[in-house]
Amino acid sequence: MQISNVANLPSKFGNFKIQSFKQGHKEHLVIFKEPLGEEPIVRVHSECLTGDALGSLKCDCGEQLQYALEMIDKHGGMVIYLRQEGRDIGLFNKVNAYALQDNGLDTVEANHQLGFEADMRNFDIVSDILKHYNIQQIQLLTNNPKKINEIKGVTITKRLPIKVGENEYNKSYLETKKNKMGHLF
Repeated sequence: MQISNVANLPSKFGNFKIQSFKQGHKEHLVIFKEPLGEEPIVRVHSECLTGDALGSLKCDCGEQLQYALEMIDKHGGMVIYLRQEGRDIGLFNKVNAYALQDNGLDTVEANHQLGFEADMRNFDIVSDILKHYNIQQIQLLTNNPKKINEIKGVTITKRLPIKVGENEYNKSYLETKKNKMGHLF
């Protein structure tokens, strides 16, 4: 794993520090605001170009990222931004999954139709990143039980729910996350 220098990132959400972690061909980003404290708030966020950058209403990803950045700005902590587009099926396949969803499949069914598991993401790098910052306990900002179960090497002292961004276009998507993937709300 390669680790970049720390740089400043002033943004509309606040003034942060950033650092990149290179794992194979993937380059992940940590956005943080000090003080991190003994139990920092941590959001592990997987890349979603359509939601994060384009403001897609098909998901709640962009709103979750914005909420996390606002919370980190107020309380300190970090967002670990993992380059795992489309639950790690990639942008090309995610667009194909979107097309299948346009024809009535839900997000899990669309991934299966394309030959993928419902969620292909891996969170192993998170423990390495947290270890780099000497973090041993976190308050995890998530609704996803997979993250709670797969983040190793630290104690999750508290799960902070994140409920944002529900709209007419993503209502069934959120229901699928809850009913088929066990997401907590």
